[in-house]
Amino acid sequence: MSSMLAPQADRVMDLGEWEGRWQEGRIGFHQQQVHKMLESNIERVTAGRTGVRFFFPLCGKAVDMKWLADMGHSVVGVEISEKPIKDFFEDSNMTYVEEPVPAIPGAKVFKSSDGNVSLYQCDLFNFSSSIAGQFGAIWDRGSLVAINPKDRERYAALITSLMAKDCRYLLDTLLYNPELYPGPPFFVPDEQVHSLFGSTCDLELLQSVDALTERHKSWGLDFLTENVFLLTVKSN
Repeated sequence: MSSMLAPQADRVMDLGEWEGRWQEGRIGFHQQQVHKMLESNIERVTAGRTGVRFFFPLCGKAVDMKWLADMGHSVVGVEISEKPIKDFFEDSNMTYVEEPVPAIPGAKVFKSSDGNVSLYQCDLFNFSSSIAGQFGAIWDRGSLVAINPKDRERYAALITSLMAKDCRYLLDTLLYNPELYPGPPFFVPDEQVHSLFGSTCDLELLQSVDALTERHKSWGLDFLTENVFLLTVKSN
């Protein structure tokens, strides 16, 4: 392991902590508008395709999901907490039904009445392609950077198993000095993105921007770089 990863290697957020953040409204990671990295790269992700099935790992109540559904795409998300899922449908003025997921004990799926949005309430690691198939696109904003660092290999294996052959996976990562802030969001260096996904996917860095805000300065950070990658399944 590179020494840069060492400060956060053993950091663990249990699922109850995420649930608590939603219940208490400590959700600084939630954005009121469509994420600019998705908006500016959407053509690269859809690549001329209509009706693309998008997967949102750790979806929260991201407004990006409604934006895509309104464009005619469909969205499947996974989220541990019921509150943001219900909030999403209410905020979007969407009616929905709630059903059990027989393959995952205790899990529920919340489906919009038009069938364009299905949000699974369960542990992401209990989800699989046998539940909802594979996807033509993935938007990973706040997911790889939120899971516990020790789970990254397992995460990469899950995500690649959900990628259809034509899948275009948009991945957002953060670079900062991990000595200064414990996370989440966690520091994920470019070399680790390559080591996690490079054997199965071709990677292209689409954007690298200075993302430091006053909020991040209050965490003690002196720089924050946001990198956006496009991953596609190797053709061999």
